[in-house]
Amino acid sequence: LQFTEEKLGQAEKTELDAHFESLLARADSTKNWTEKILRQTEVLLQPNPSARVEEFLYEKLDRKVPSRVTNGELLAQYMTEAANDFGPGTPYGKTLIKVGETQRRLGAAERDFIHSASINFLTPLRNFLEGDWRTISKERRILQNRRLDLDACKARLKKAKAAEAKAAAVPDFQETRPRNYVLSASASALWSDEVEKAEQELRLTQTEFDRQAEVTRLLLEGISSTHVNHLRCLHEFVESQTNYYAQCYQYMVDLQKQLGRFSGTFVGNAESTSPPAATSPPAVAAASLPAVPTIPVVPTIVGVPSTVAESVLNPNEVKPPASGTRKARVLYDYEAADSTELALLADEMITVYSLPGMDPDWLIGERGNQKGKVPVTYLELLS
Repeated sequence: LQFTEEKLGQAEKTELDAHFESLLARADSTKNWTEKILRQTEVLLQPNPSARVEEFLYEKLDRKVPSRVTNGELLAQYMTEAANDFGPGTPYGKTLIKVGETQRRLGAAERDFIHSASINFLTPLRNFLEGDWRTISKERRILQNRRLDLDACKARLKKAKAAEAKAAAVPDFQETRPRNYVLSASASALWSDEVEKAEQELRLTQTEFDRQAEVTRLLLEGISSTHVNHLRCLHEFVESQTNYYAQCYQYMVDLQKQLGRFSGTFVGNAESTSPPAATSPPAVAAASLPAVPTIPVVPTIVGVPSTVAESVLNPNEVKPPASGTRKARVLYDYEAADSTELALLADEMITVYSLPGMDPDWLIGERGNQKGKVPVTYLELLS
């Protein structure tokens, strides 16, 4: 009744102090944003909604979530099986094995990252929502009931005092109506007793409300320690994510070096019908390149077009073209795989140019008297 009358504007409401209201608003904001961050982090770690529902059900049933291979590990399995089918000794089979092994390592790193993020970040957020926040919500509901009781007692006391004042003003002191005086005096005494009972009940209700408000206030002030705990968890999440991406980057750099080092084996593969890569292996690095390079012709092999091109060059004997050179800034450190490549240091400036027949993923780079092939992905070409 009290709640309804408050909503309809027919009853007064005890307002909490400004500090208490700010604590309530801060707690609600913490709860709402924690839920959103938790849900979106779960989506980041597991984009598959069906898998998330399955993990949720296993968690609620208090059963162990079955082990699930990552996408990288599944891709590695397919690549390895394909290599065994095509022949692990063929260039394509060897490359599939190398790439598959890297994908397996990436999948394992992803699994470790998901496990670490779940323990160090998701679990504390979930514990707050399912533990501390439930306690706060329960005490807030009790406080709401105590406040409604307090306001009802205030309204009851107000009505009793108004009735007592009215009864005291009614008595008729005329001698011709003694009966009315007796009835009015009796009614005034009854309302006086009612006022005393309402005042006593109000004191008890006020005490209970004050006690519950203090309990709730202490819980709400504990949100500050929750923020500190979540801050620590956030640092751990960032650290685990940094380690994960650093591992992935290192795995891919190693793979890129392996593939670049053996890209020359594509040439002369009787089973291949695609143009060969232009990166030369160390064994043929001493071959010279004319000043105006042309695309050589590979000897005819049965089943292979006779115009398969391979650009075999020695960067140290190449002369830069008269035009077409550009400046480039190095984005990352690069360690040369062999004598035909040029080692790079991040943020240094070098001169680069391309030659006919070269792999588009590589350029010739010059730094003073040093010269060699450099990967395009490590450079920022400047106009």
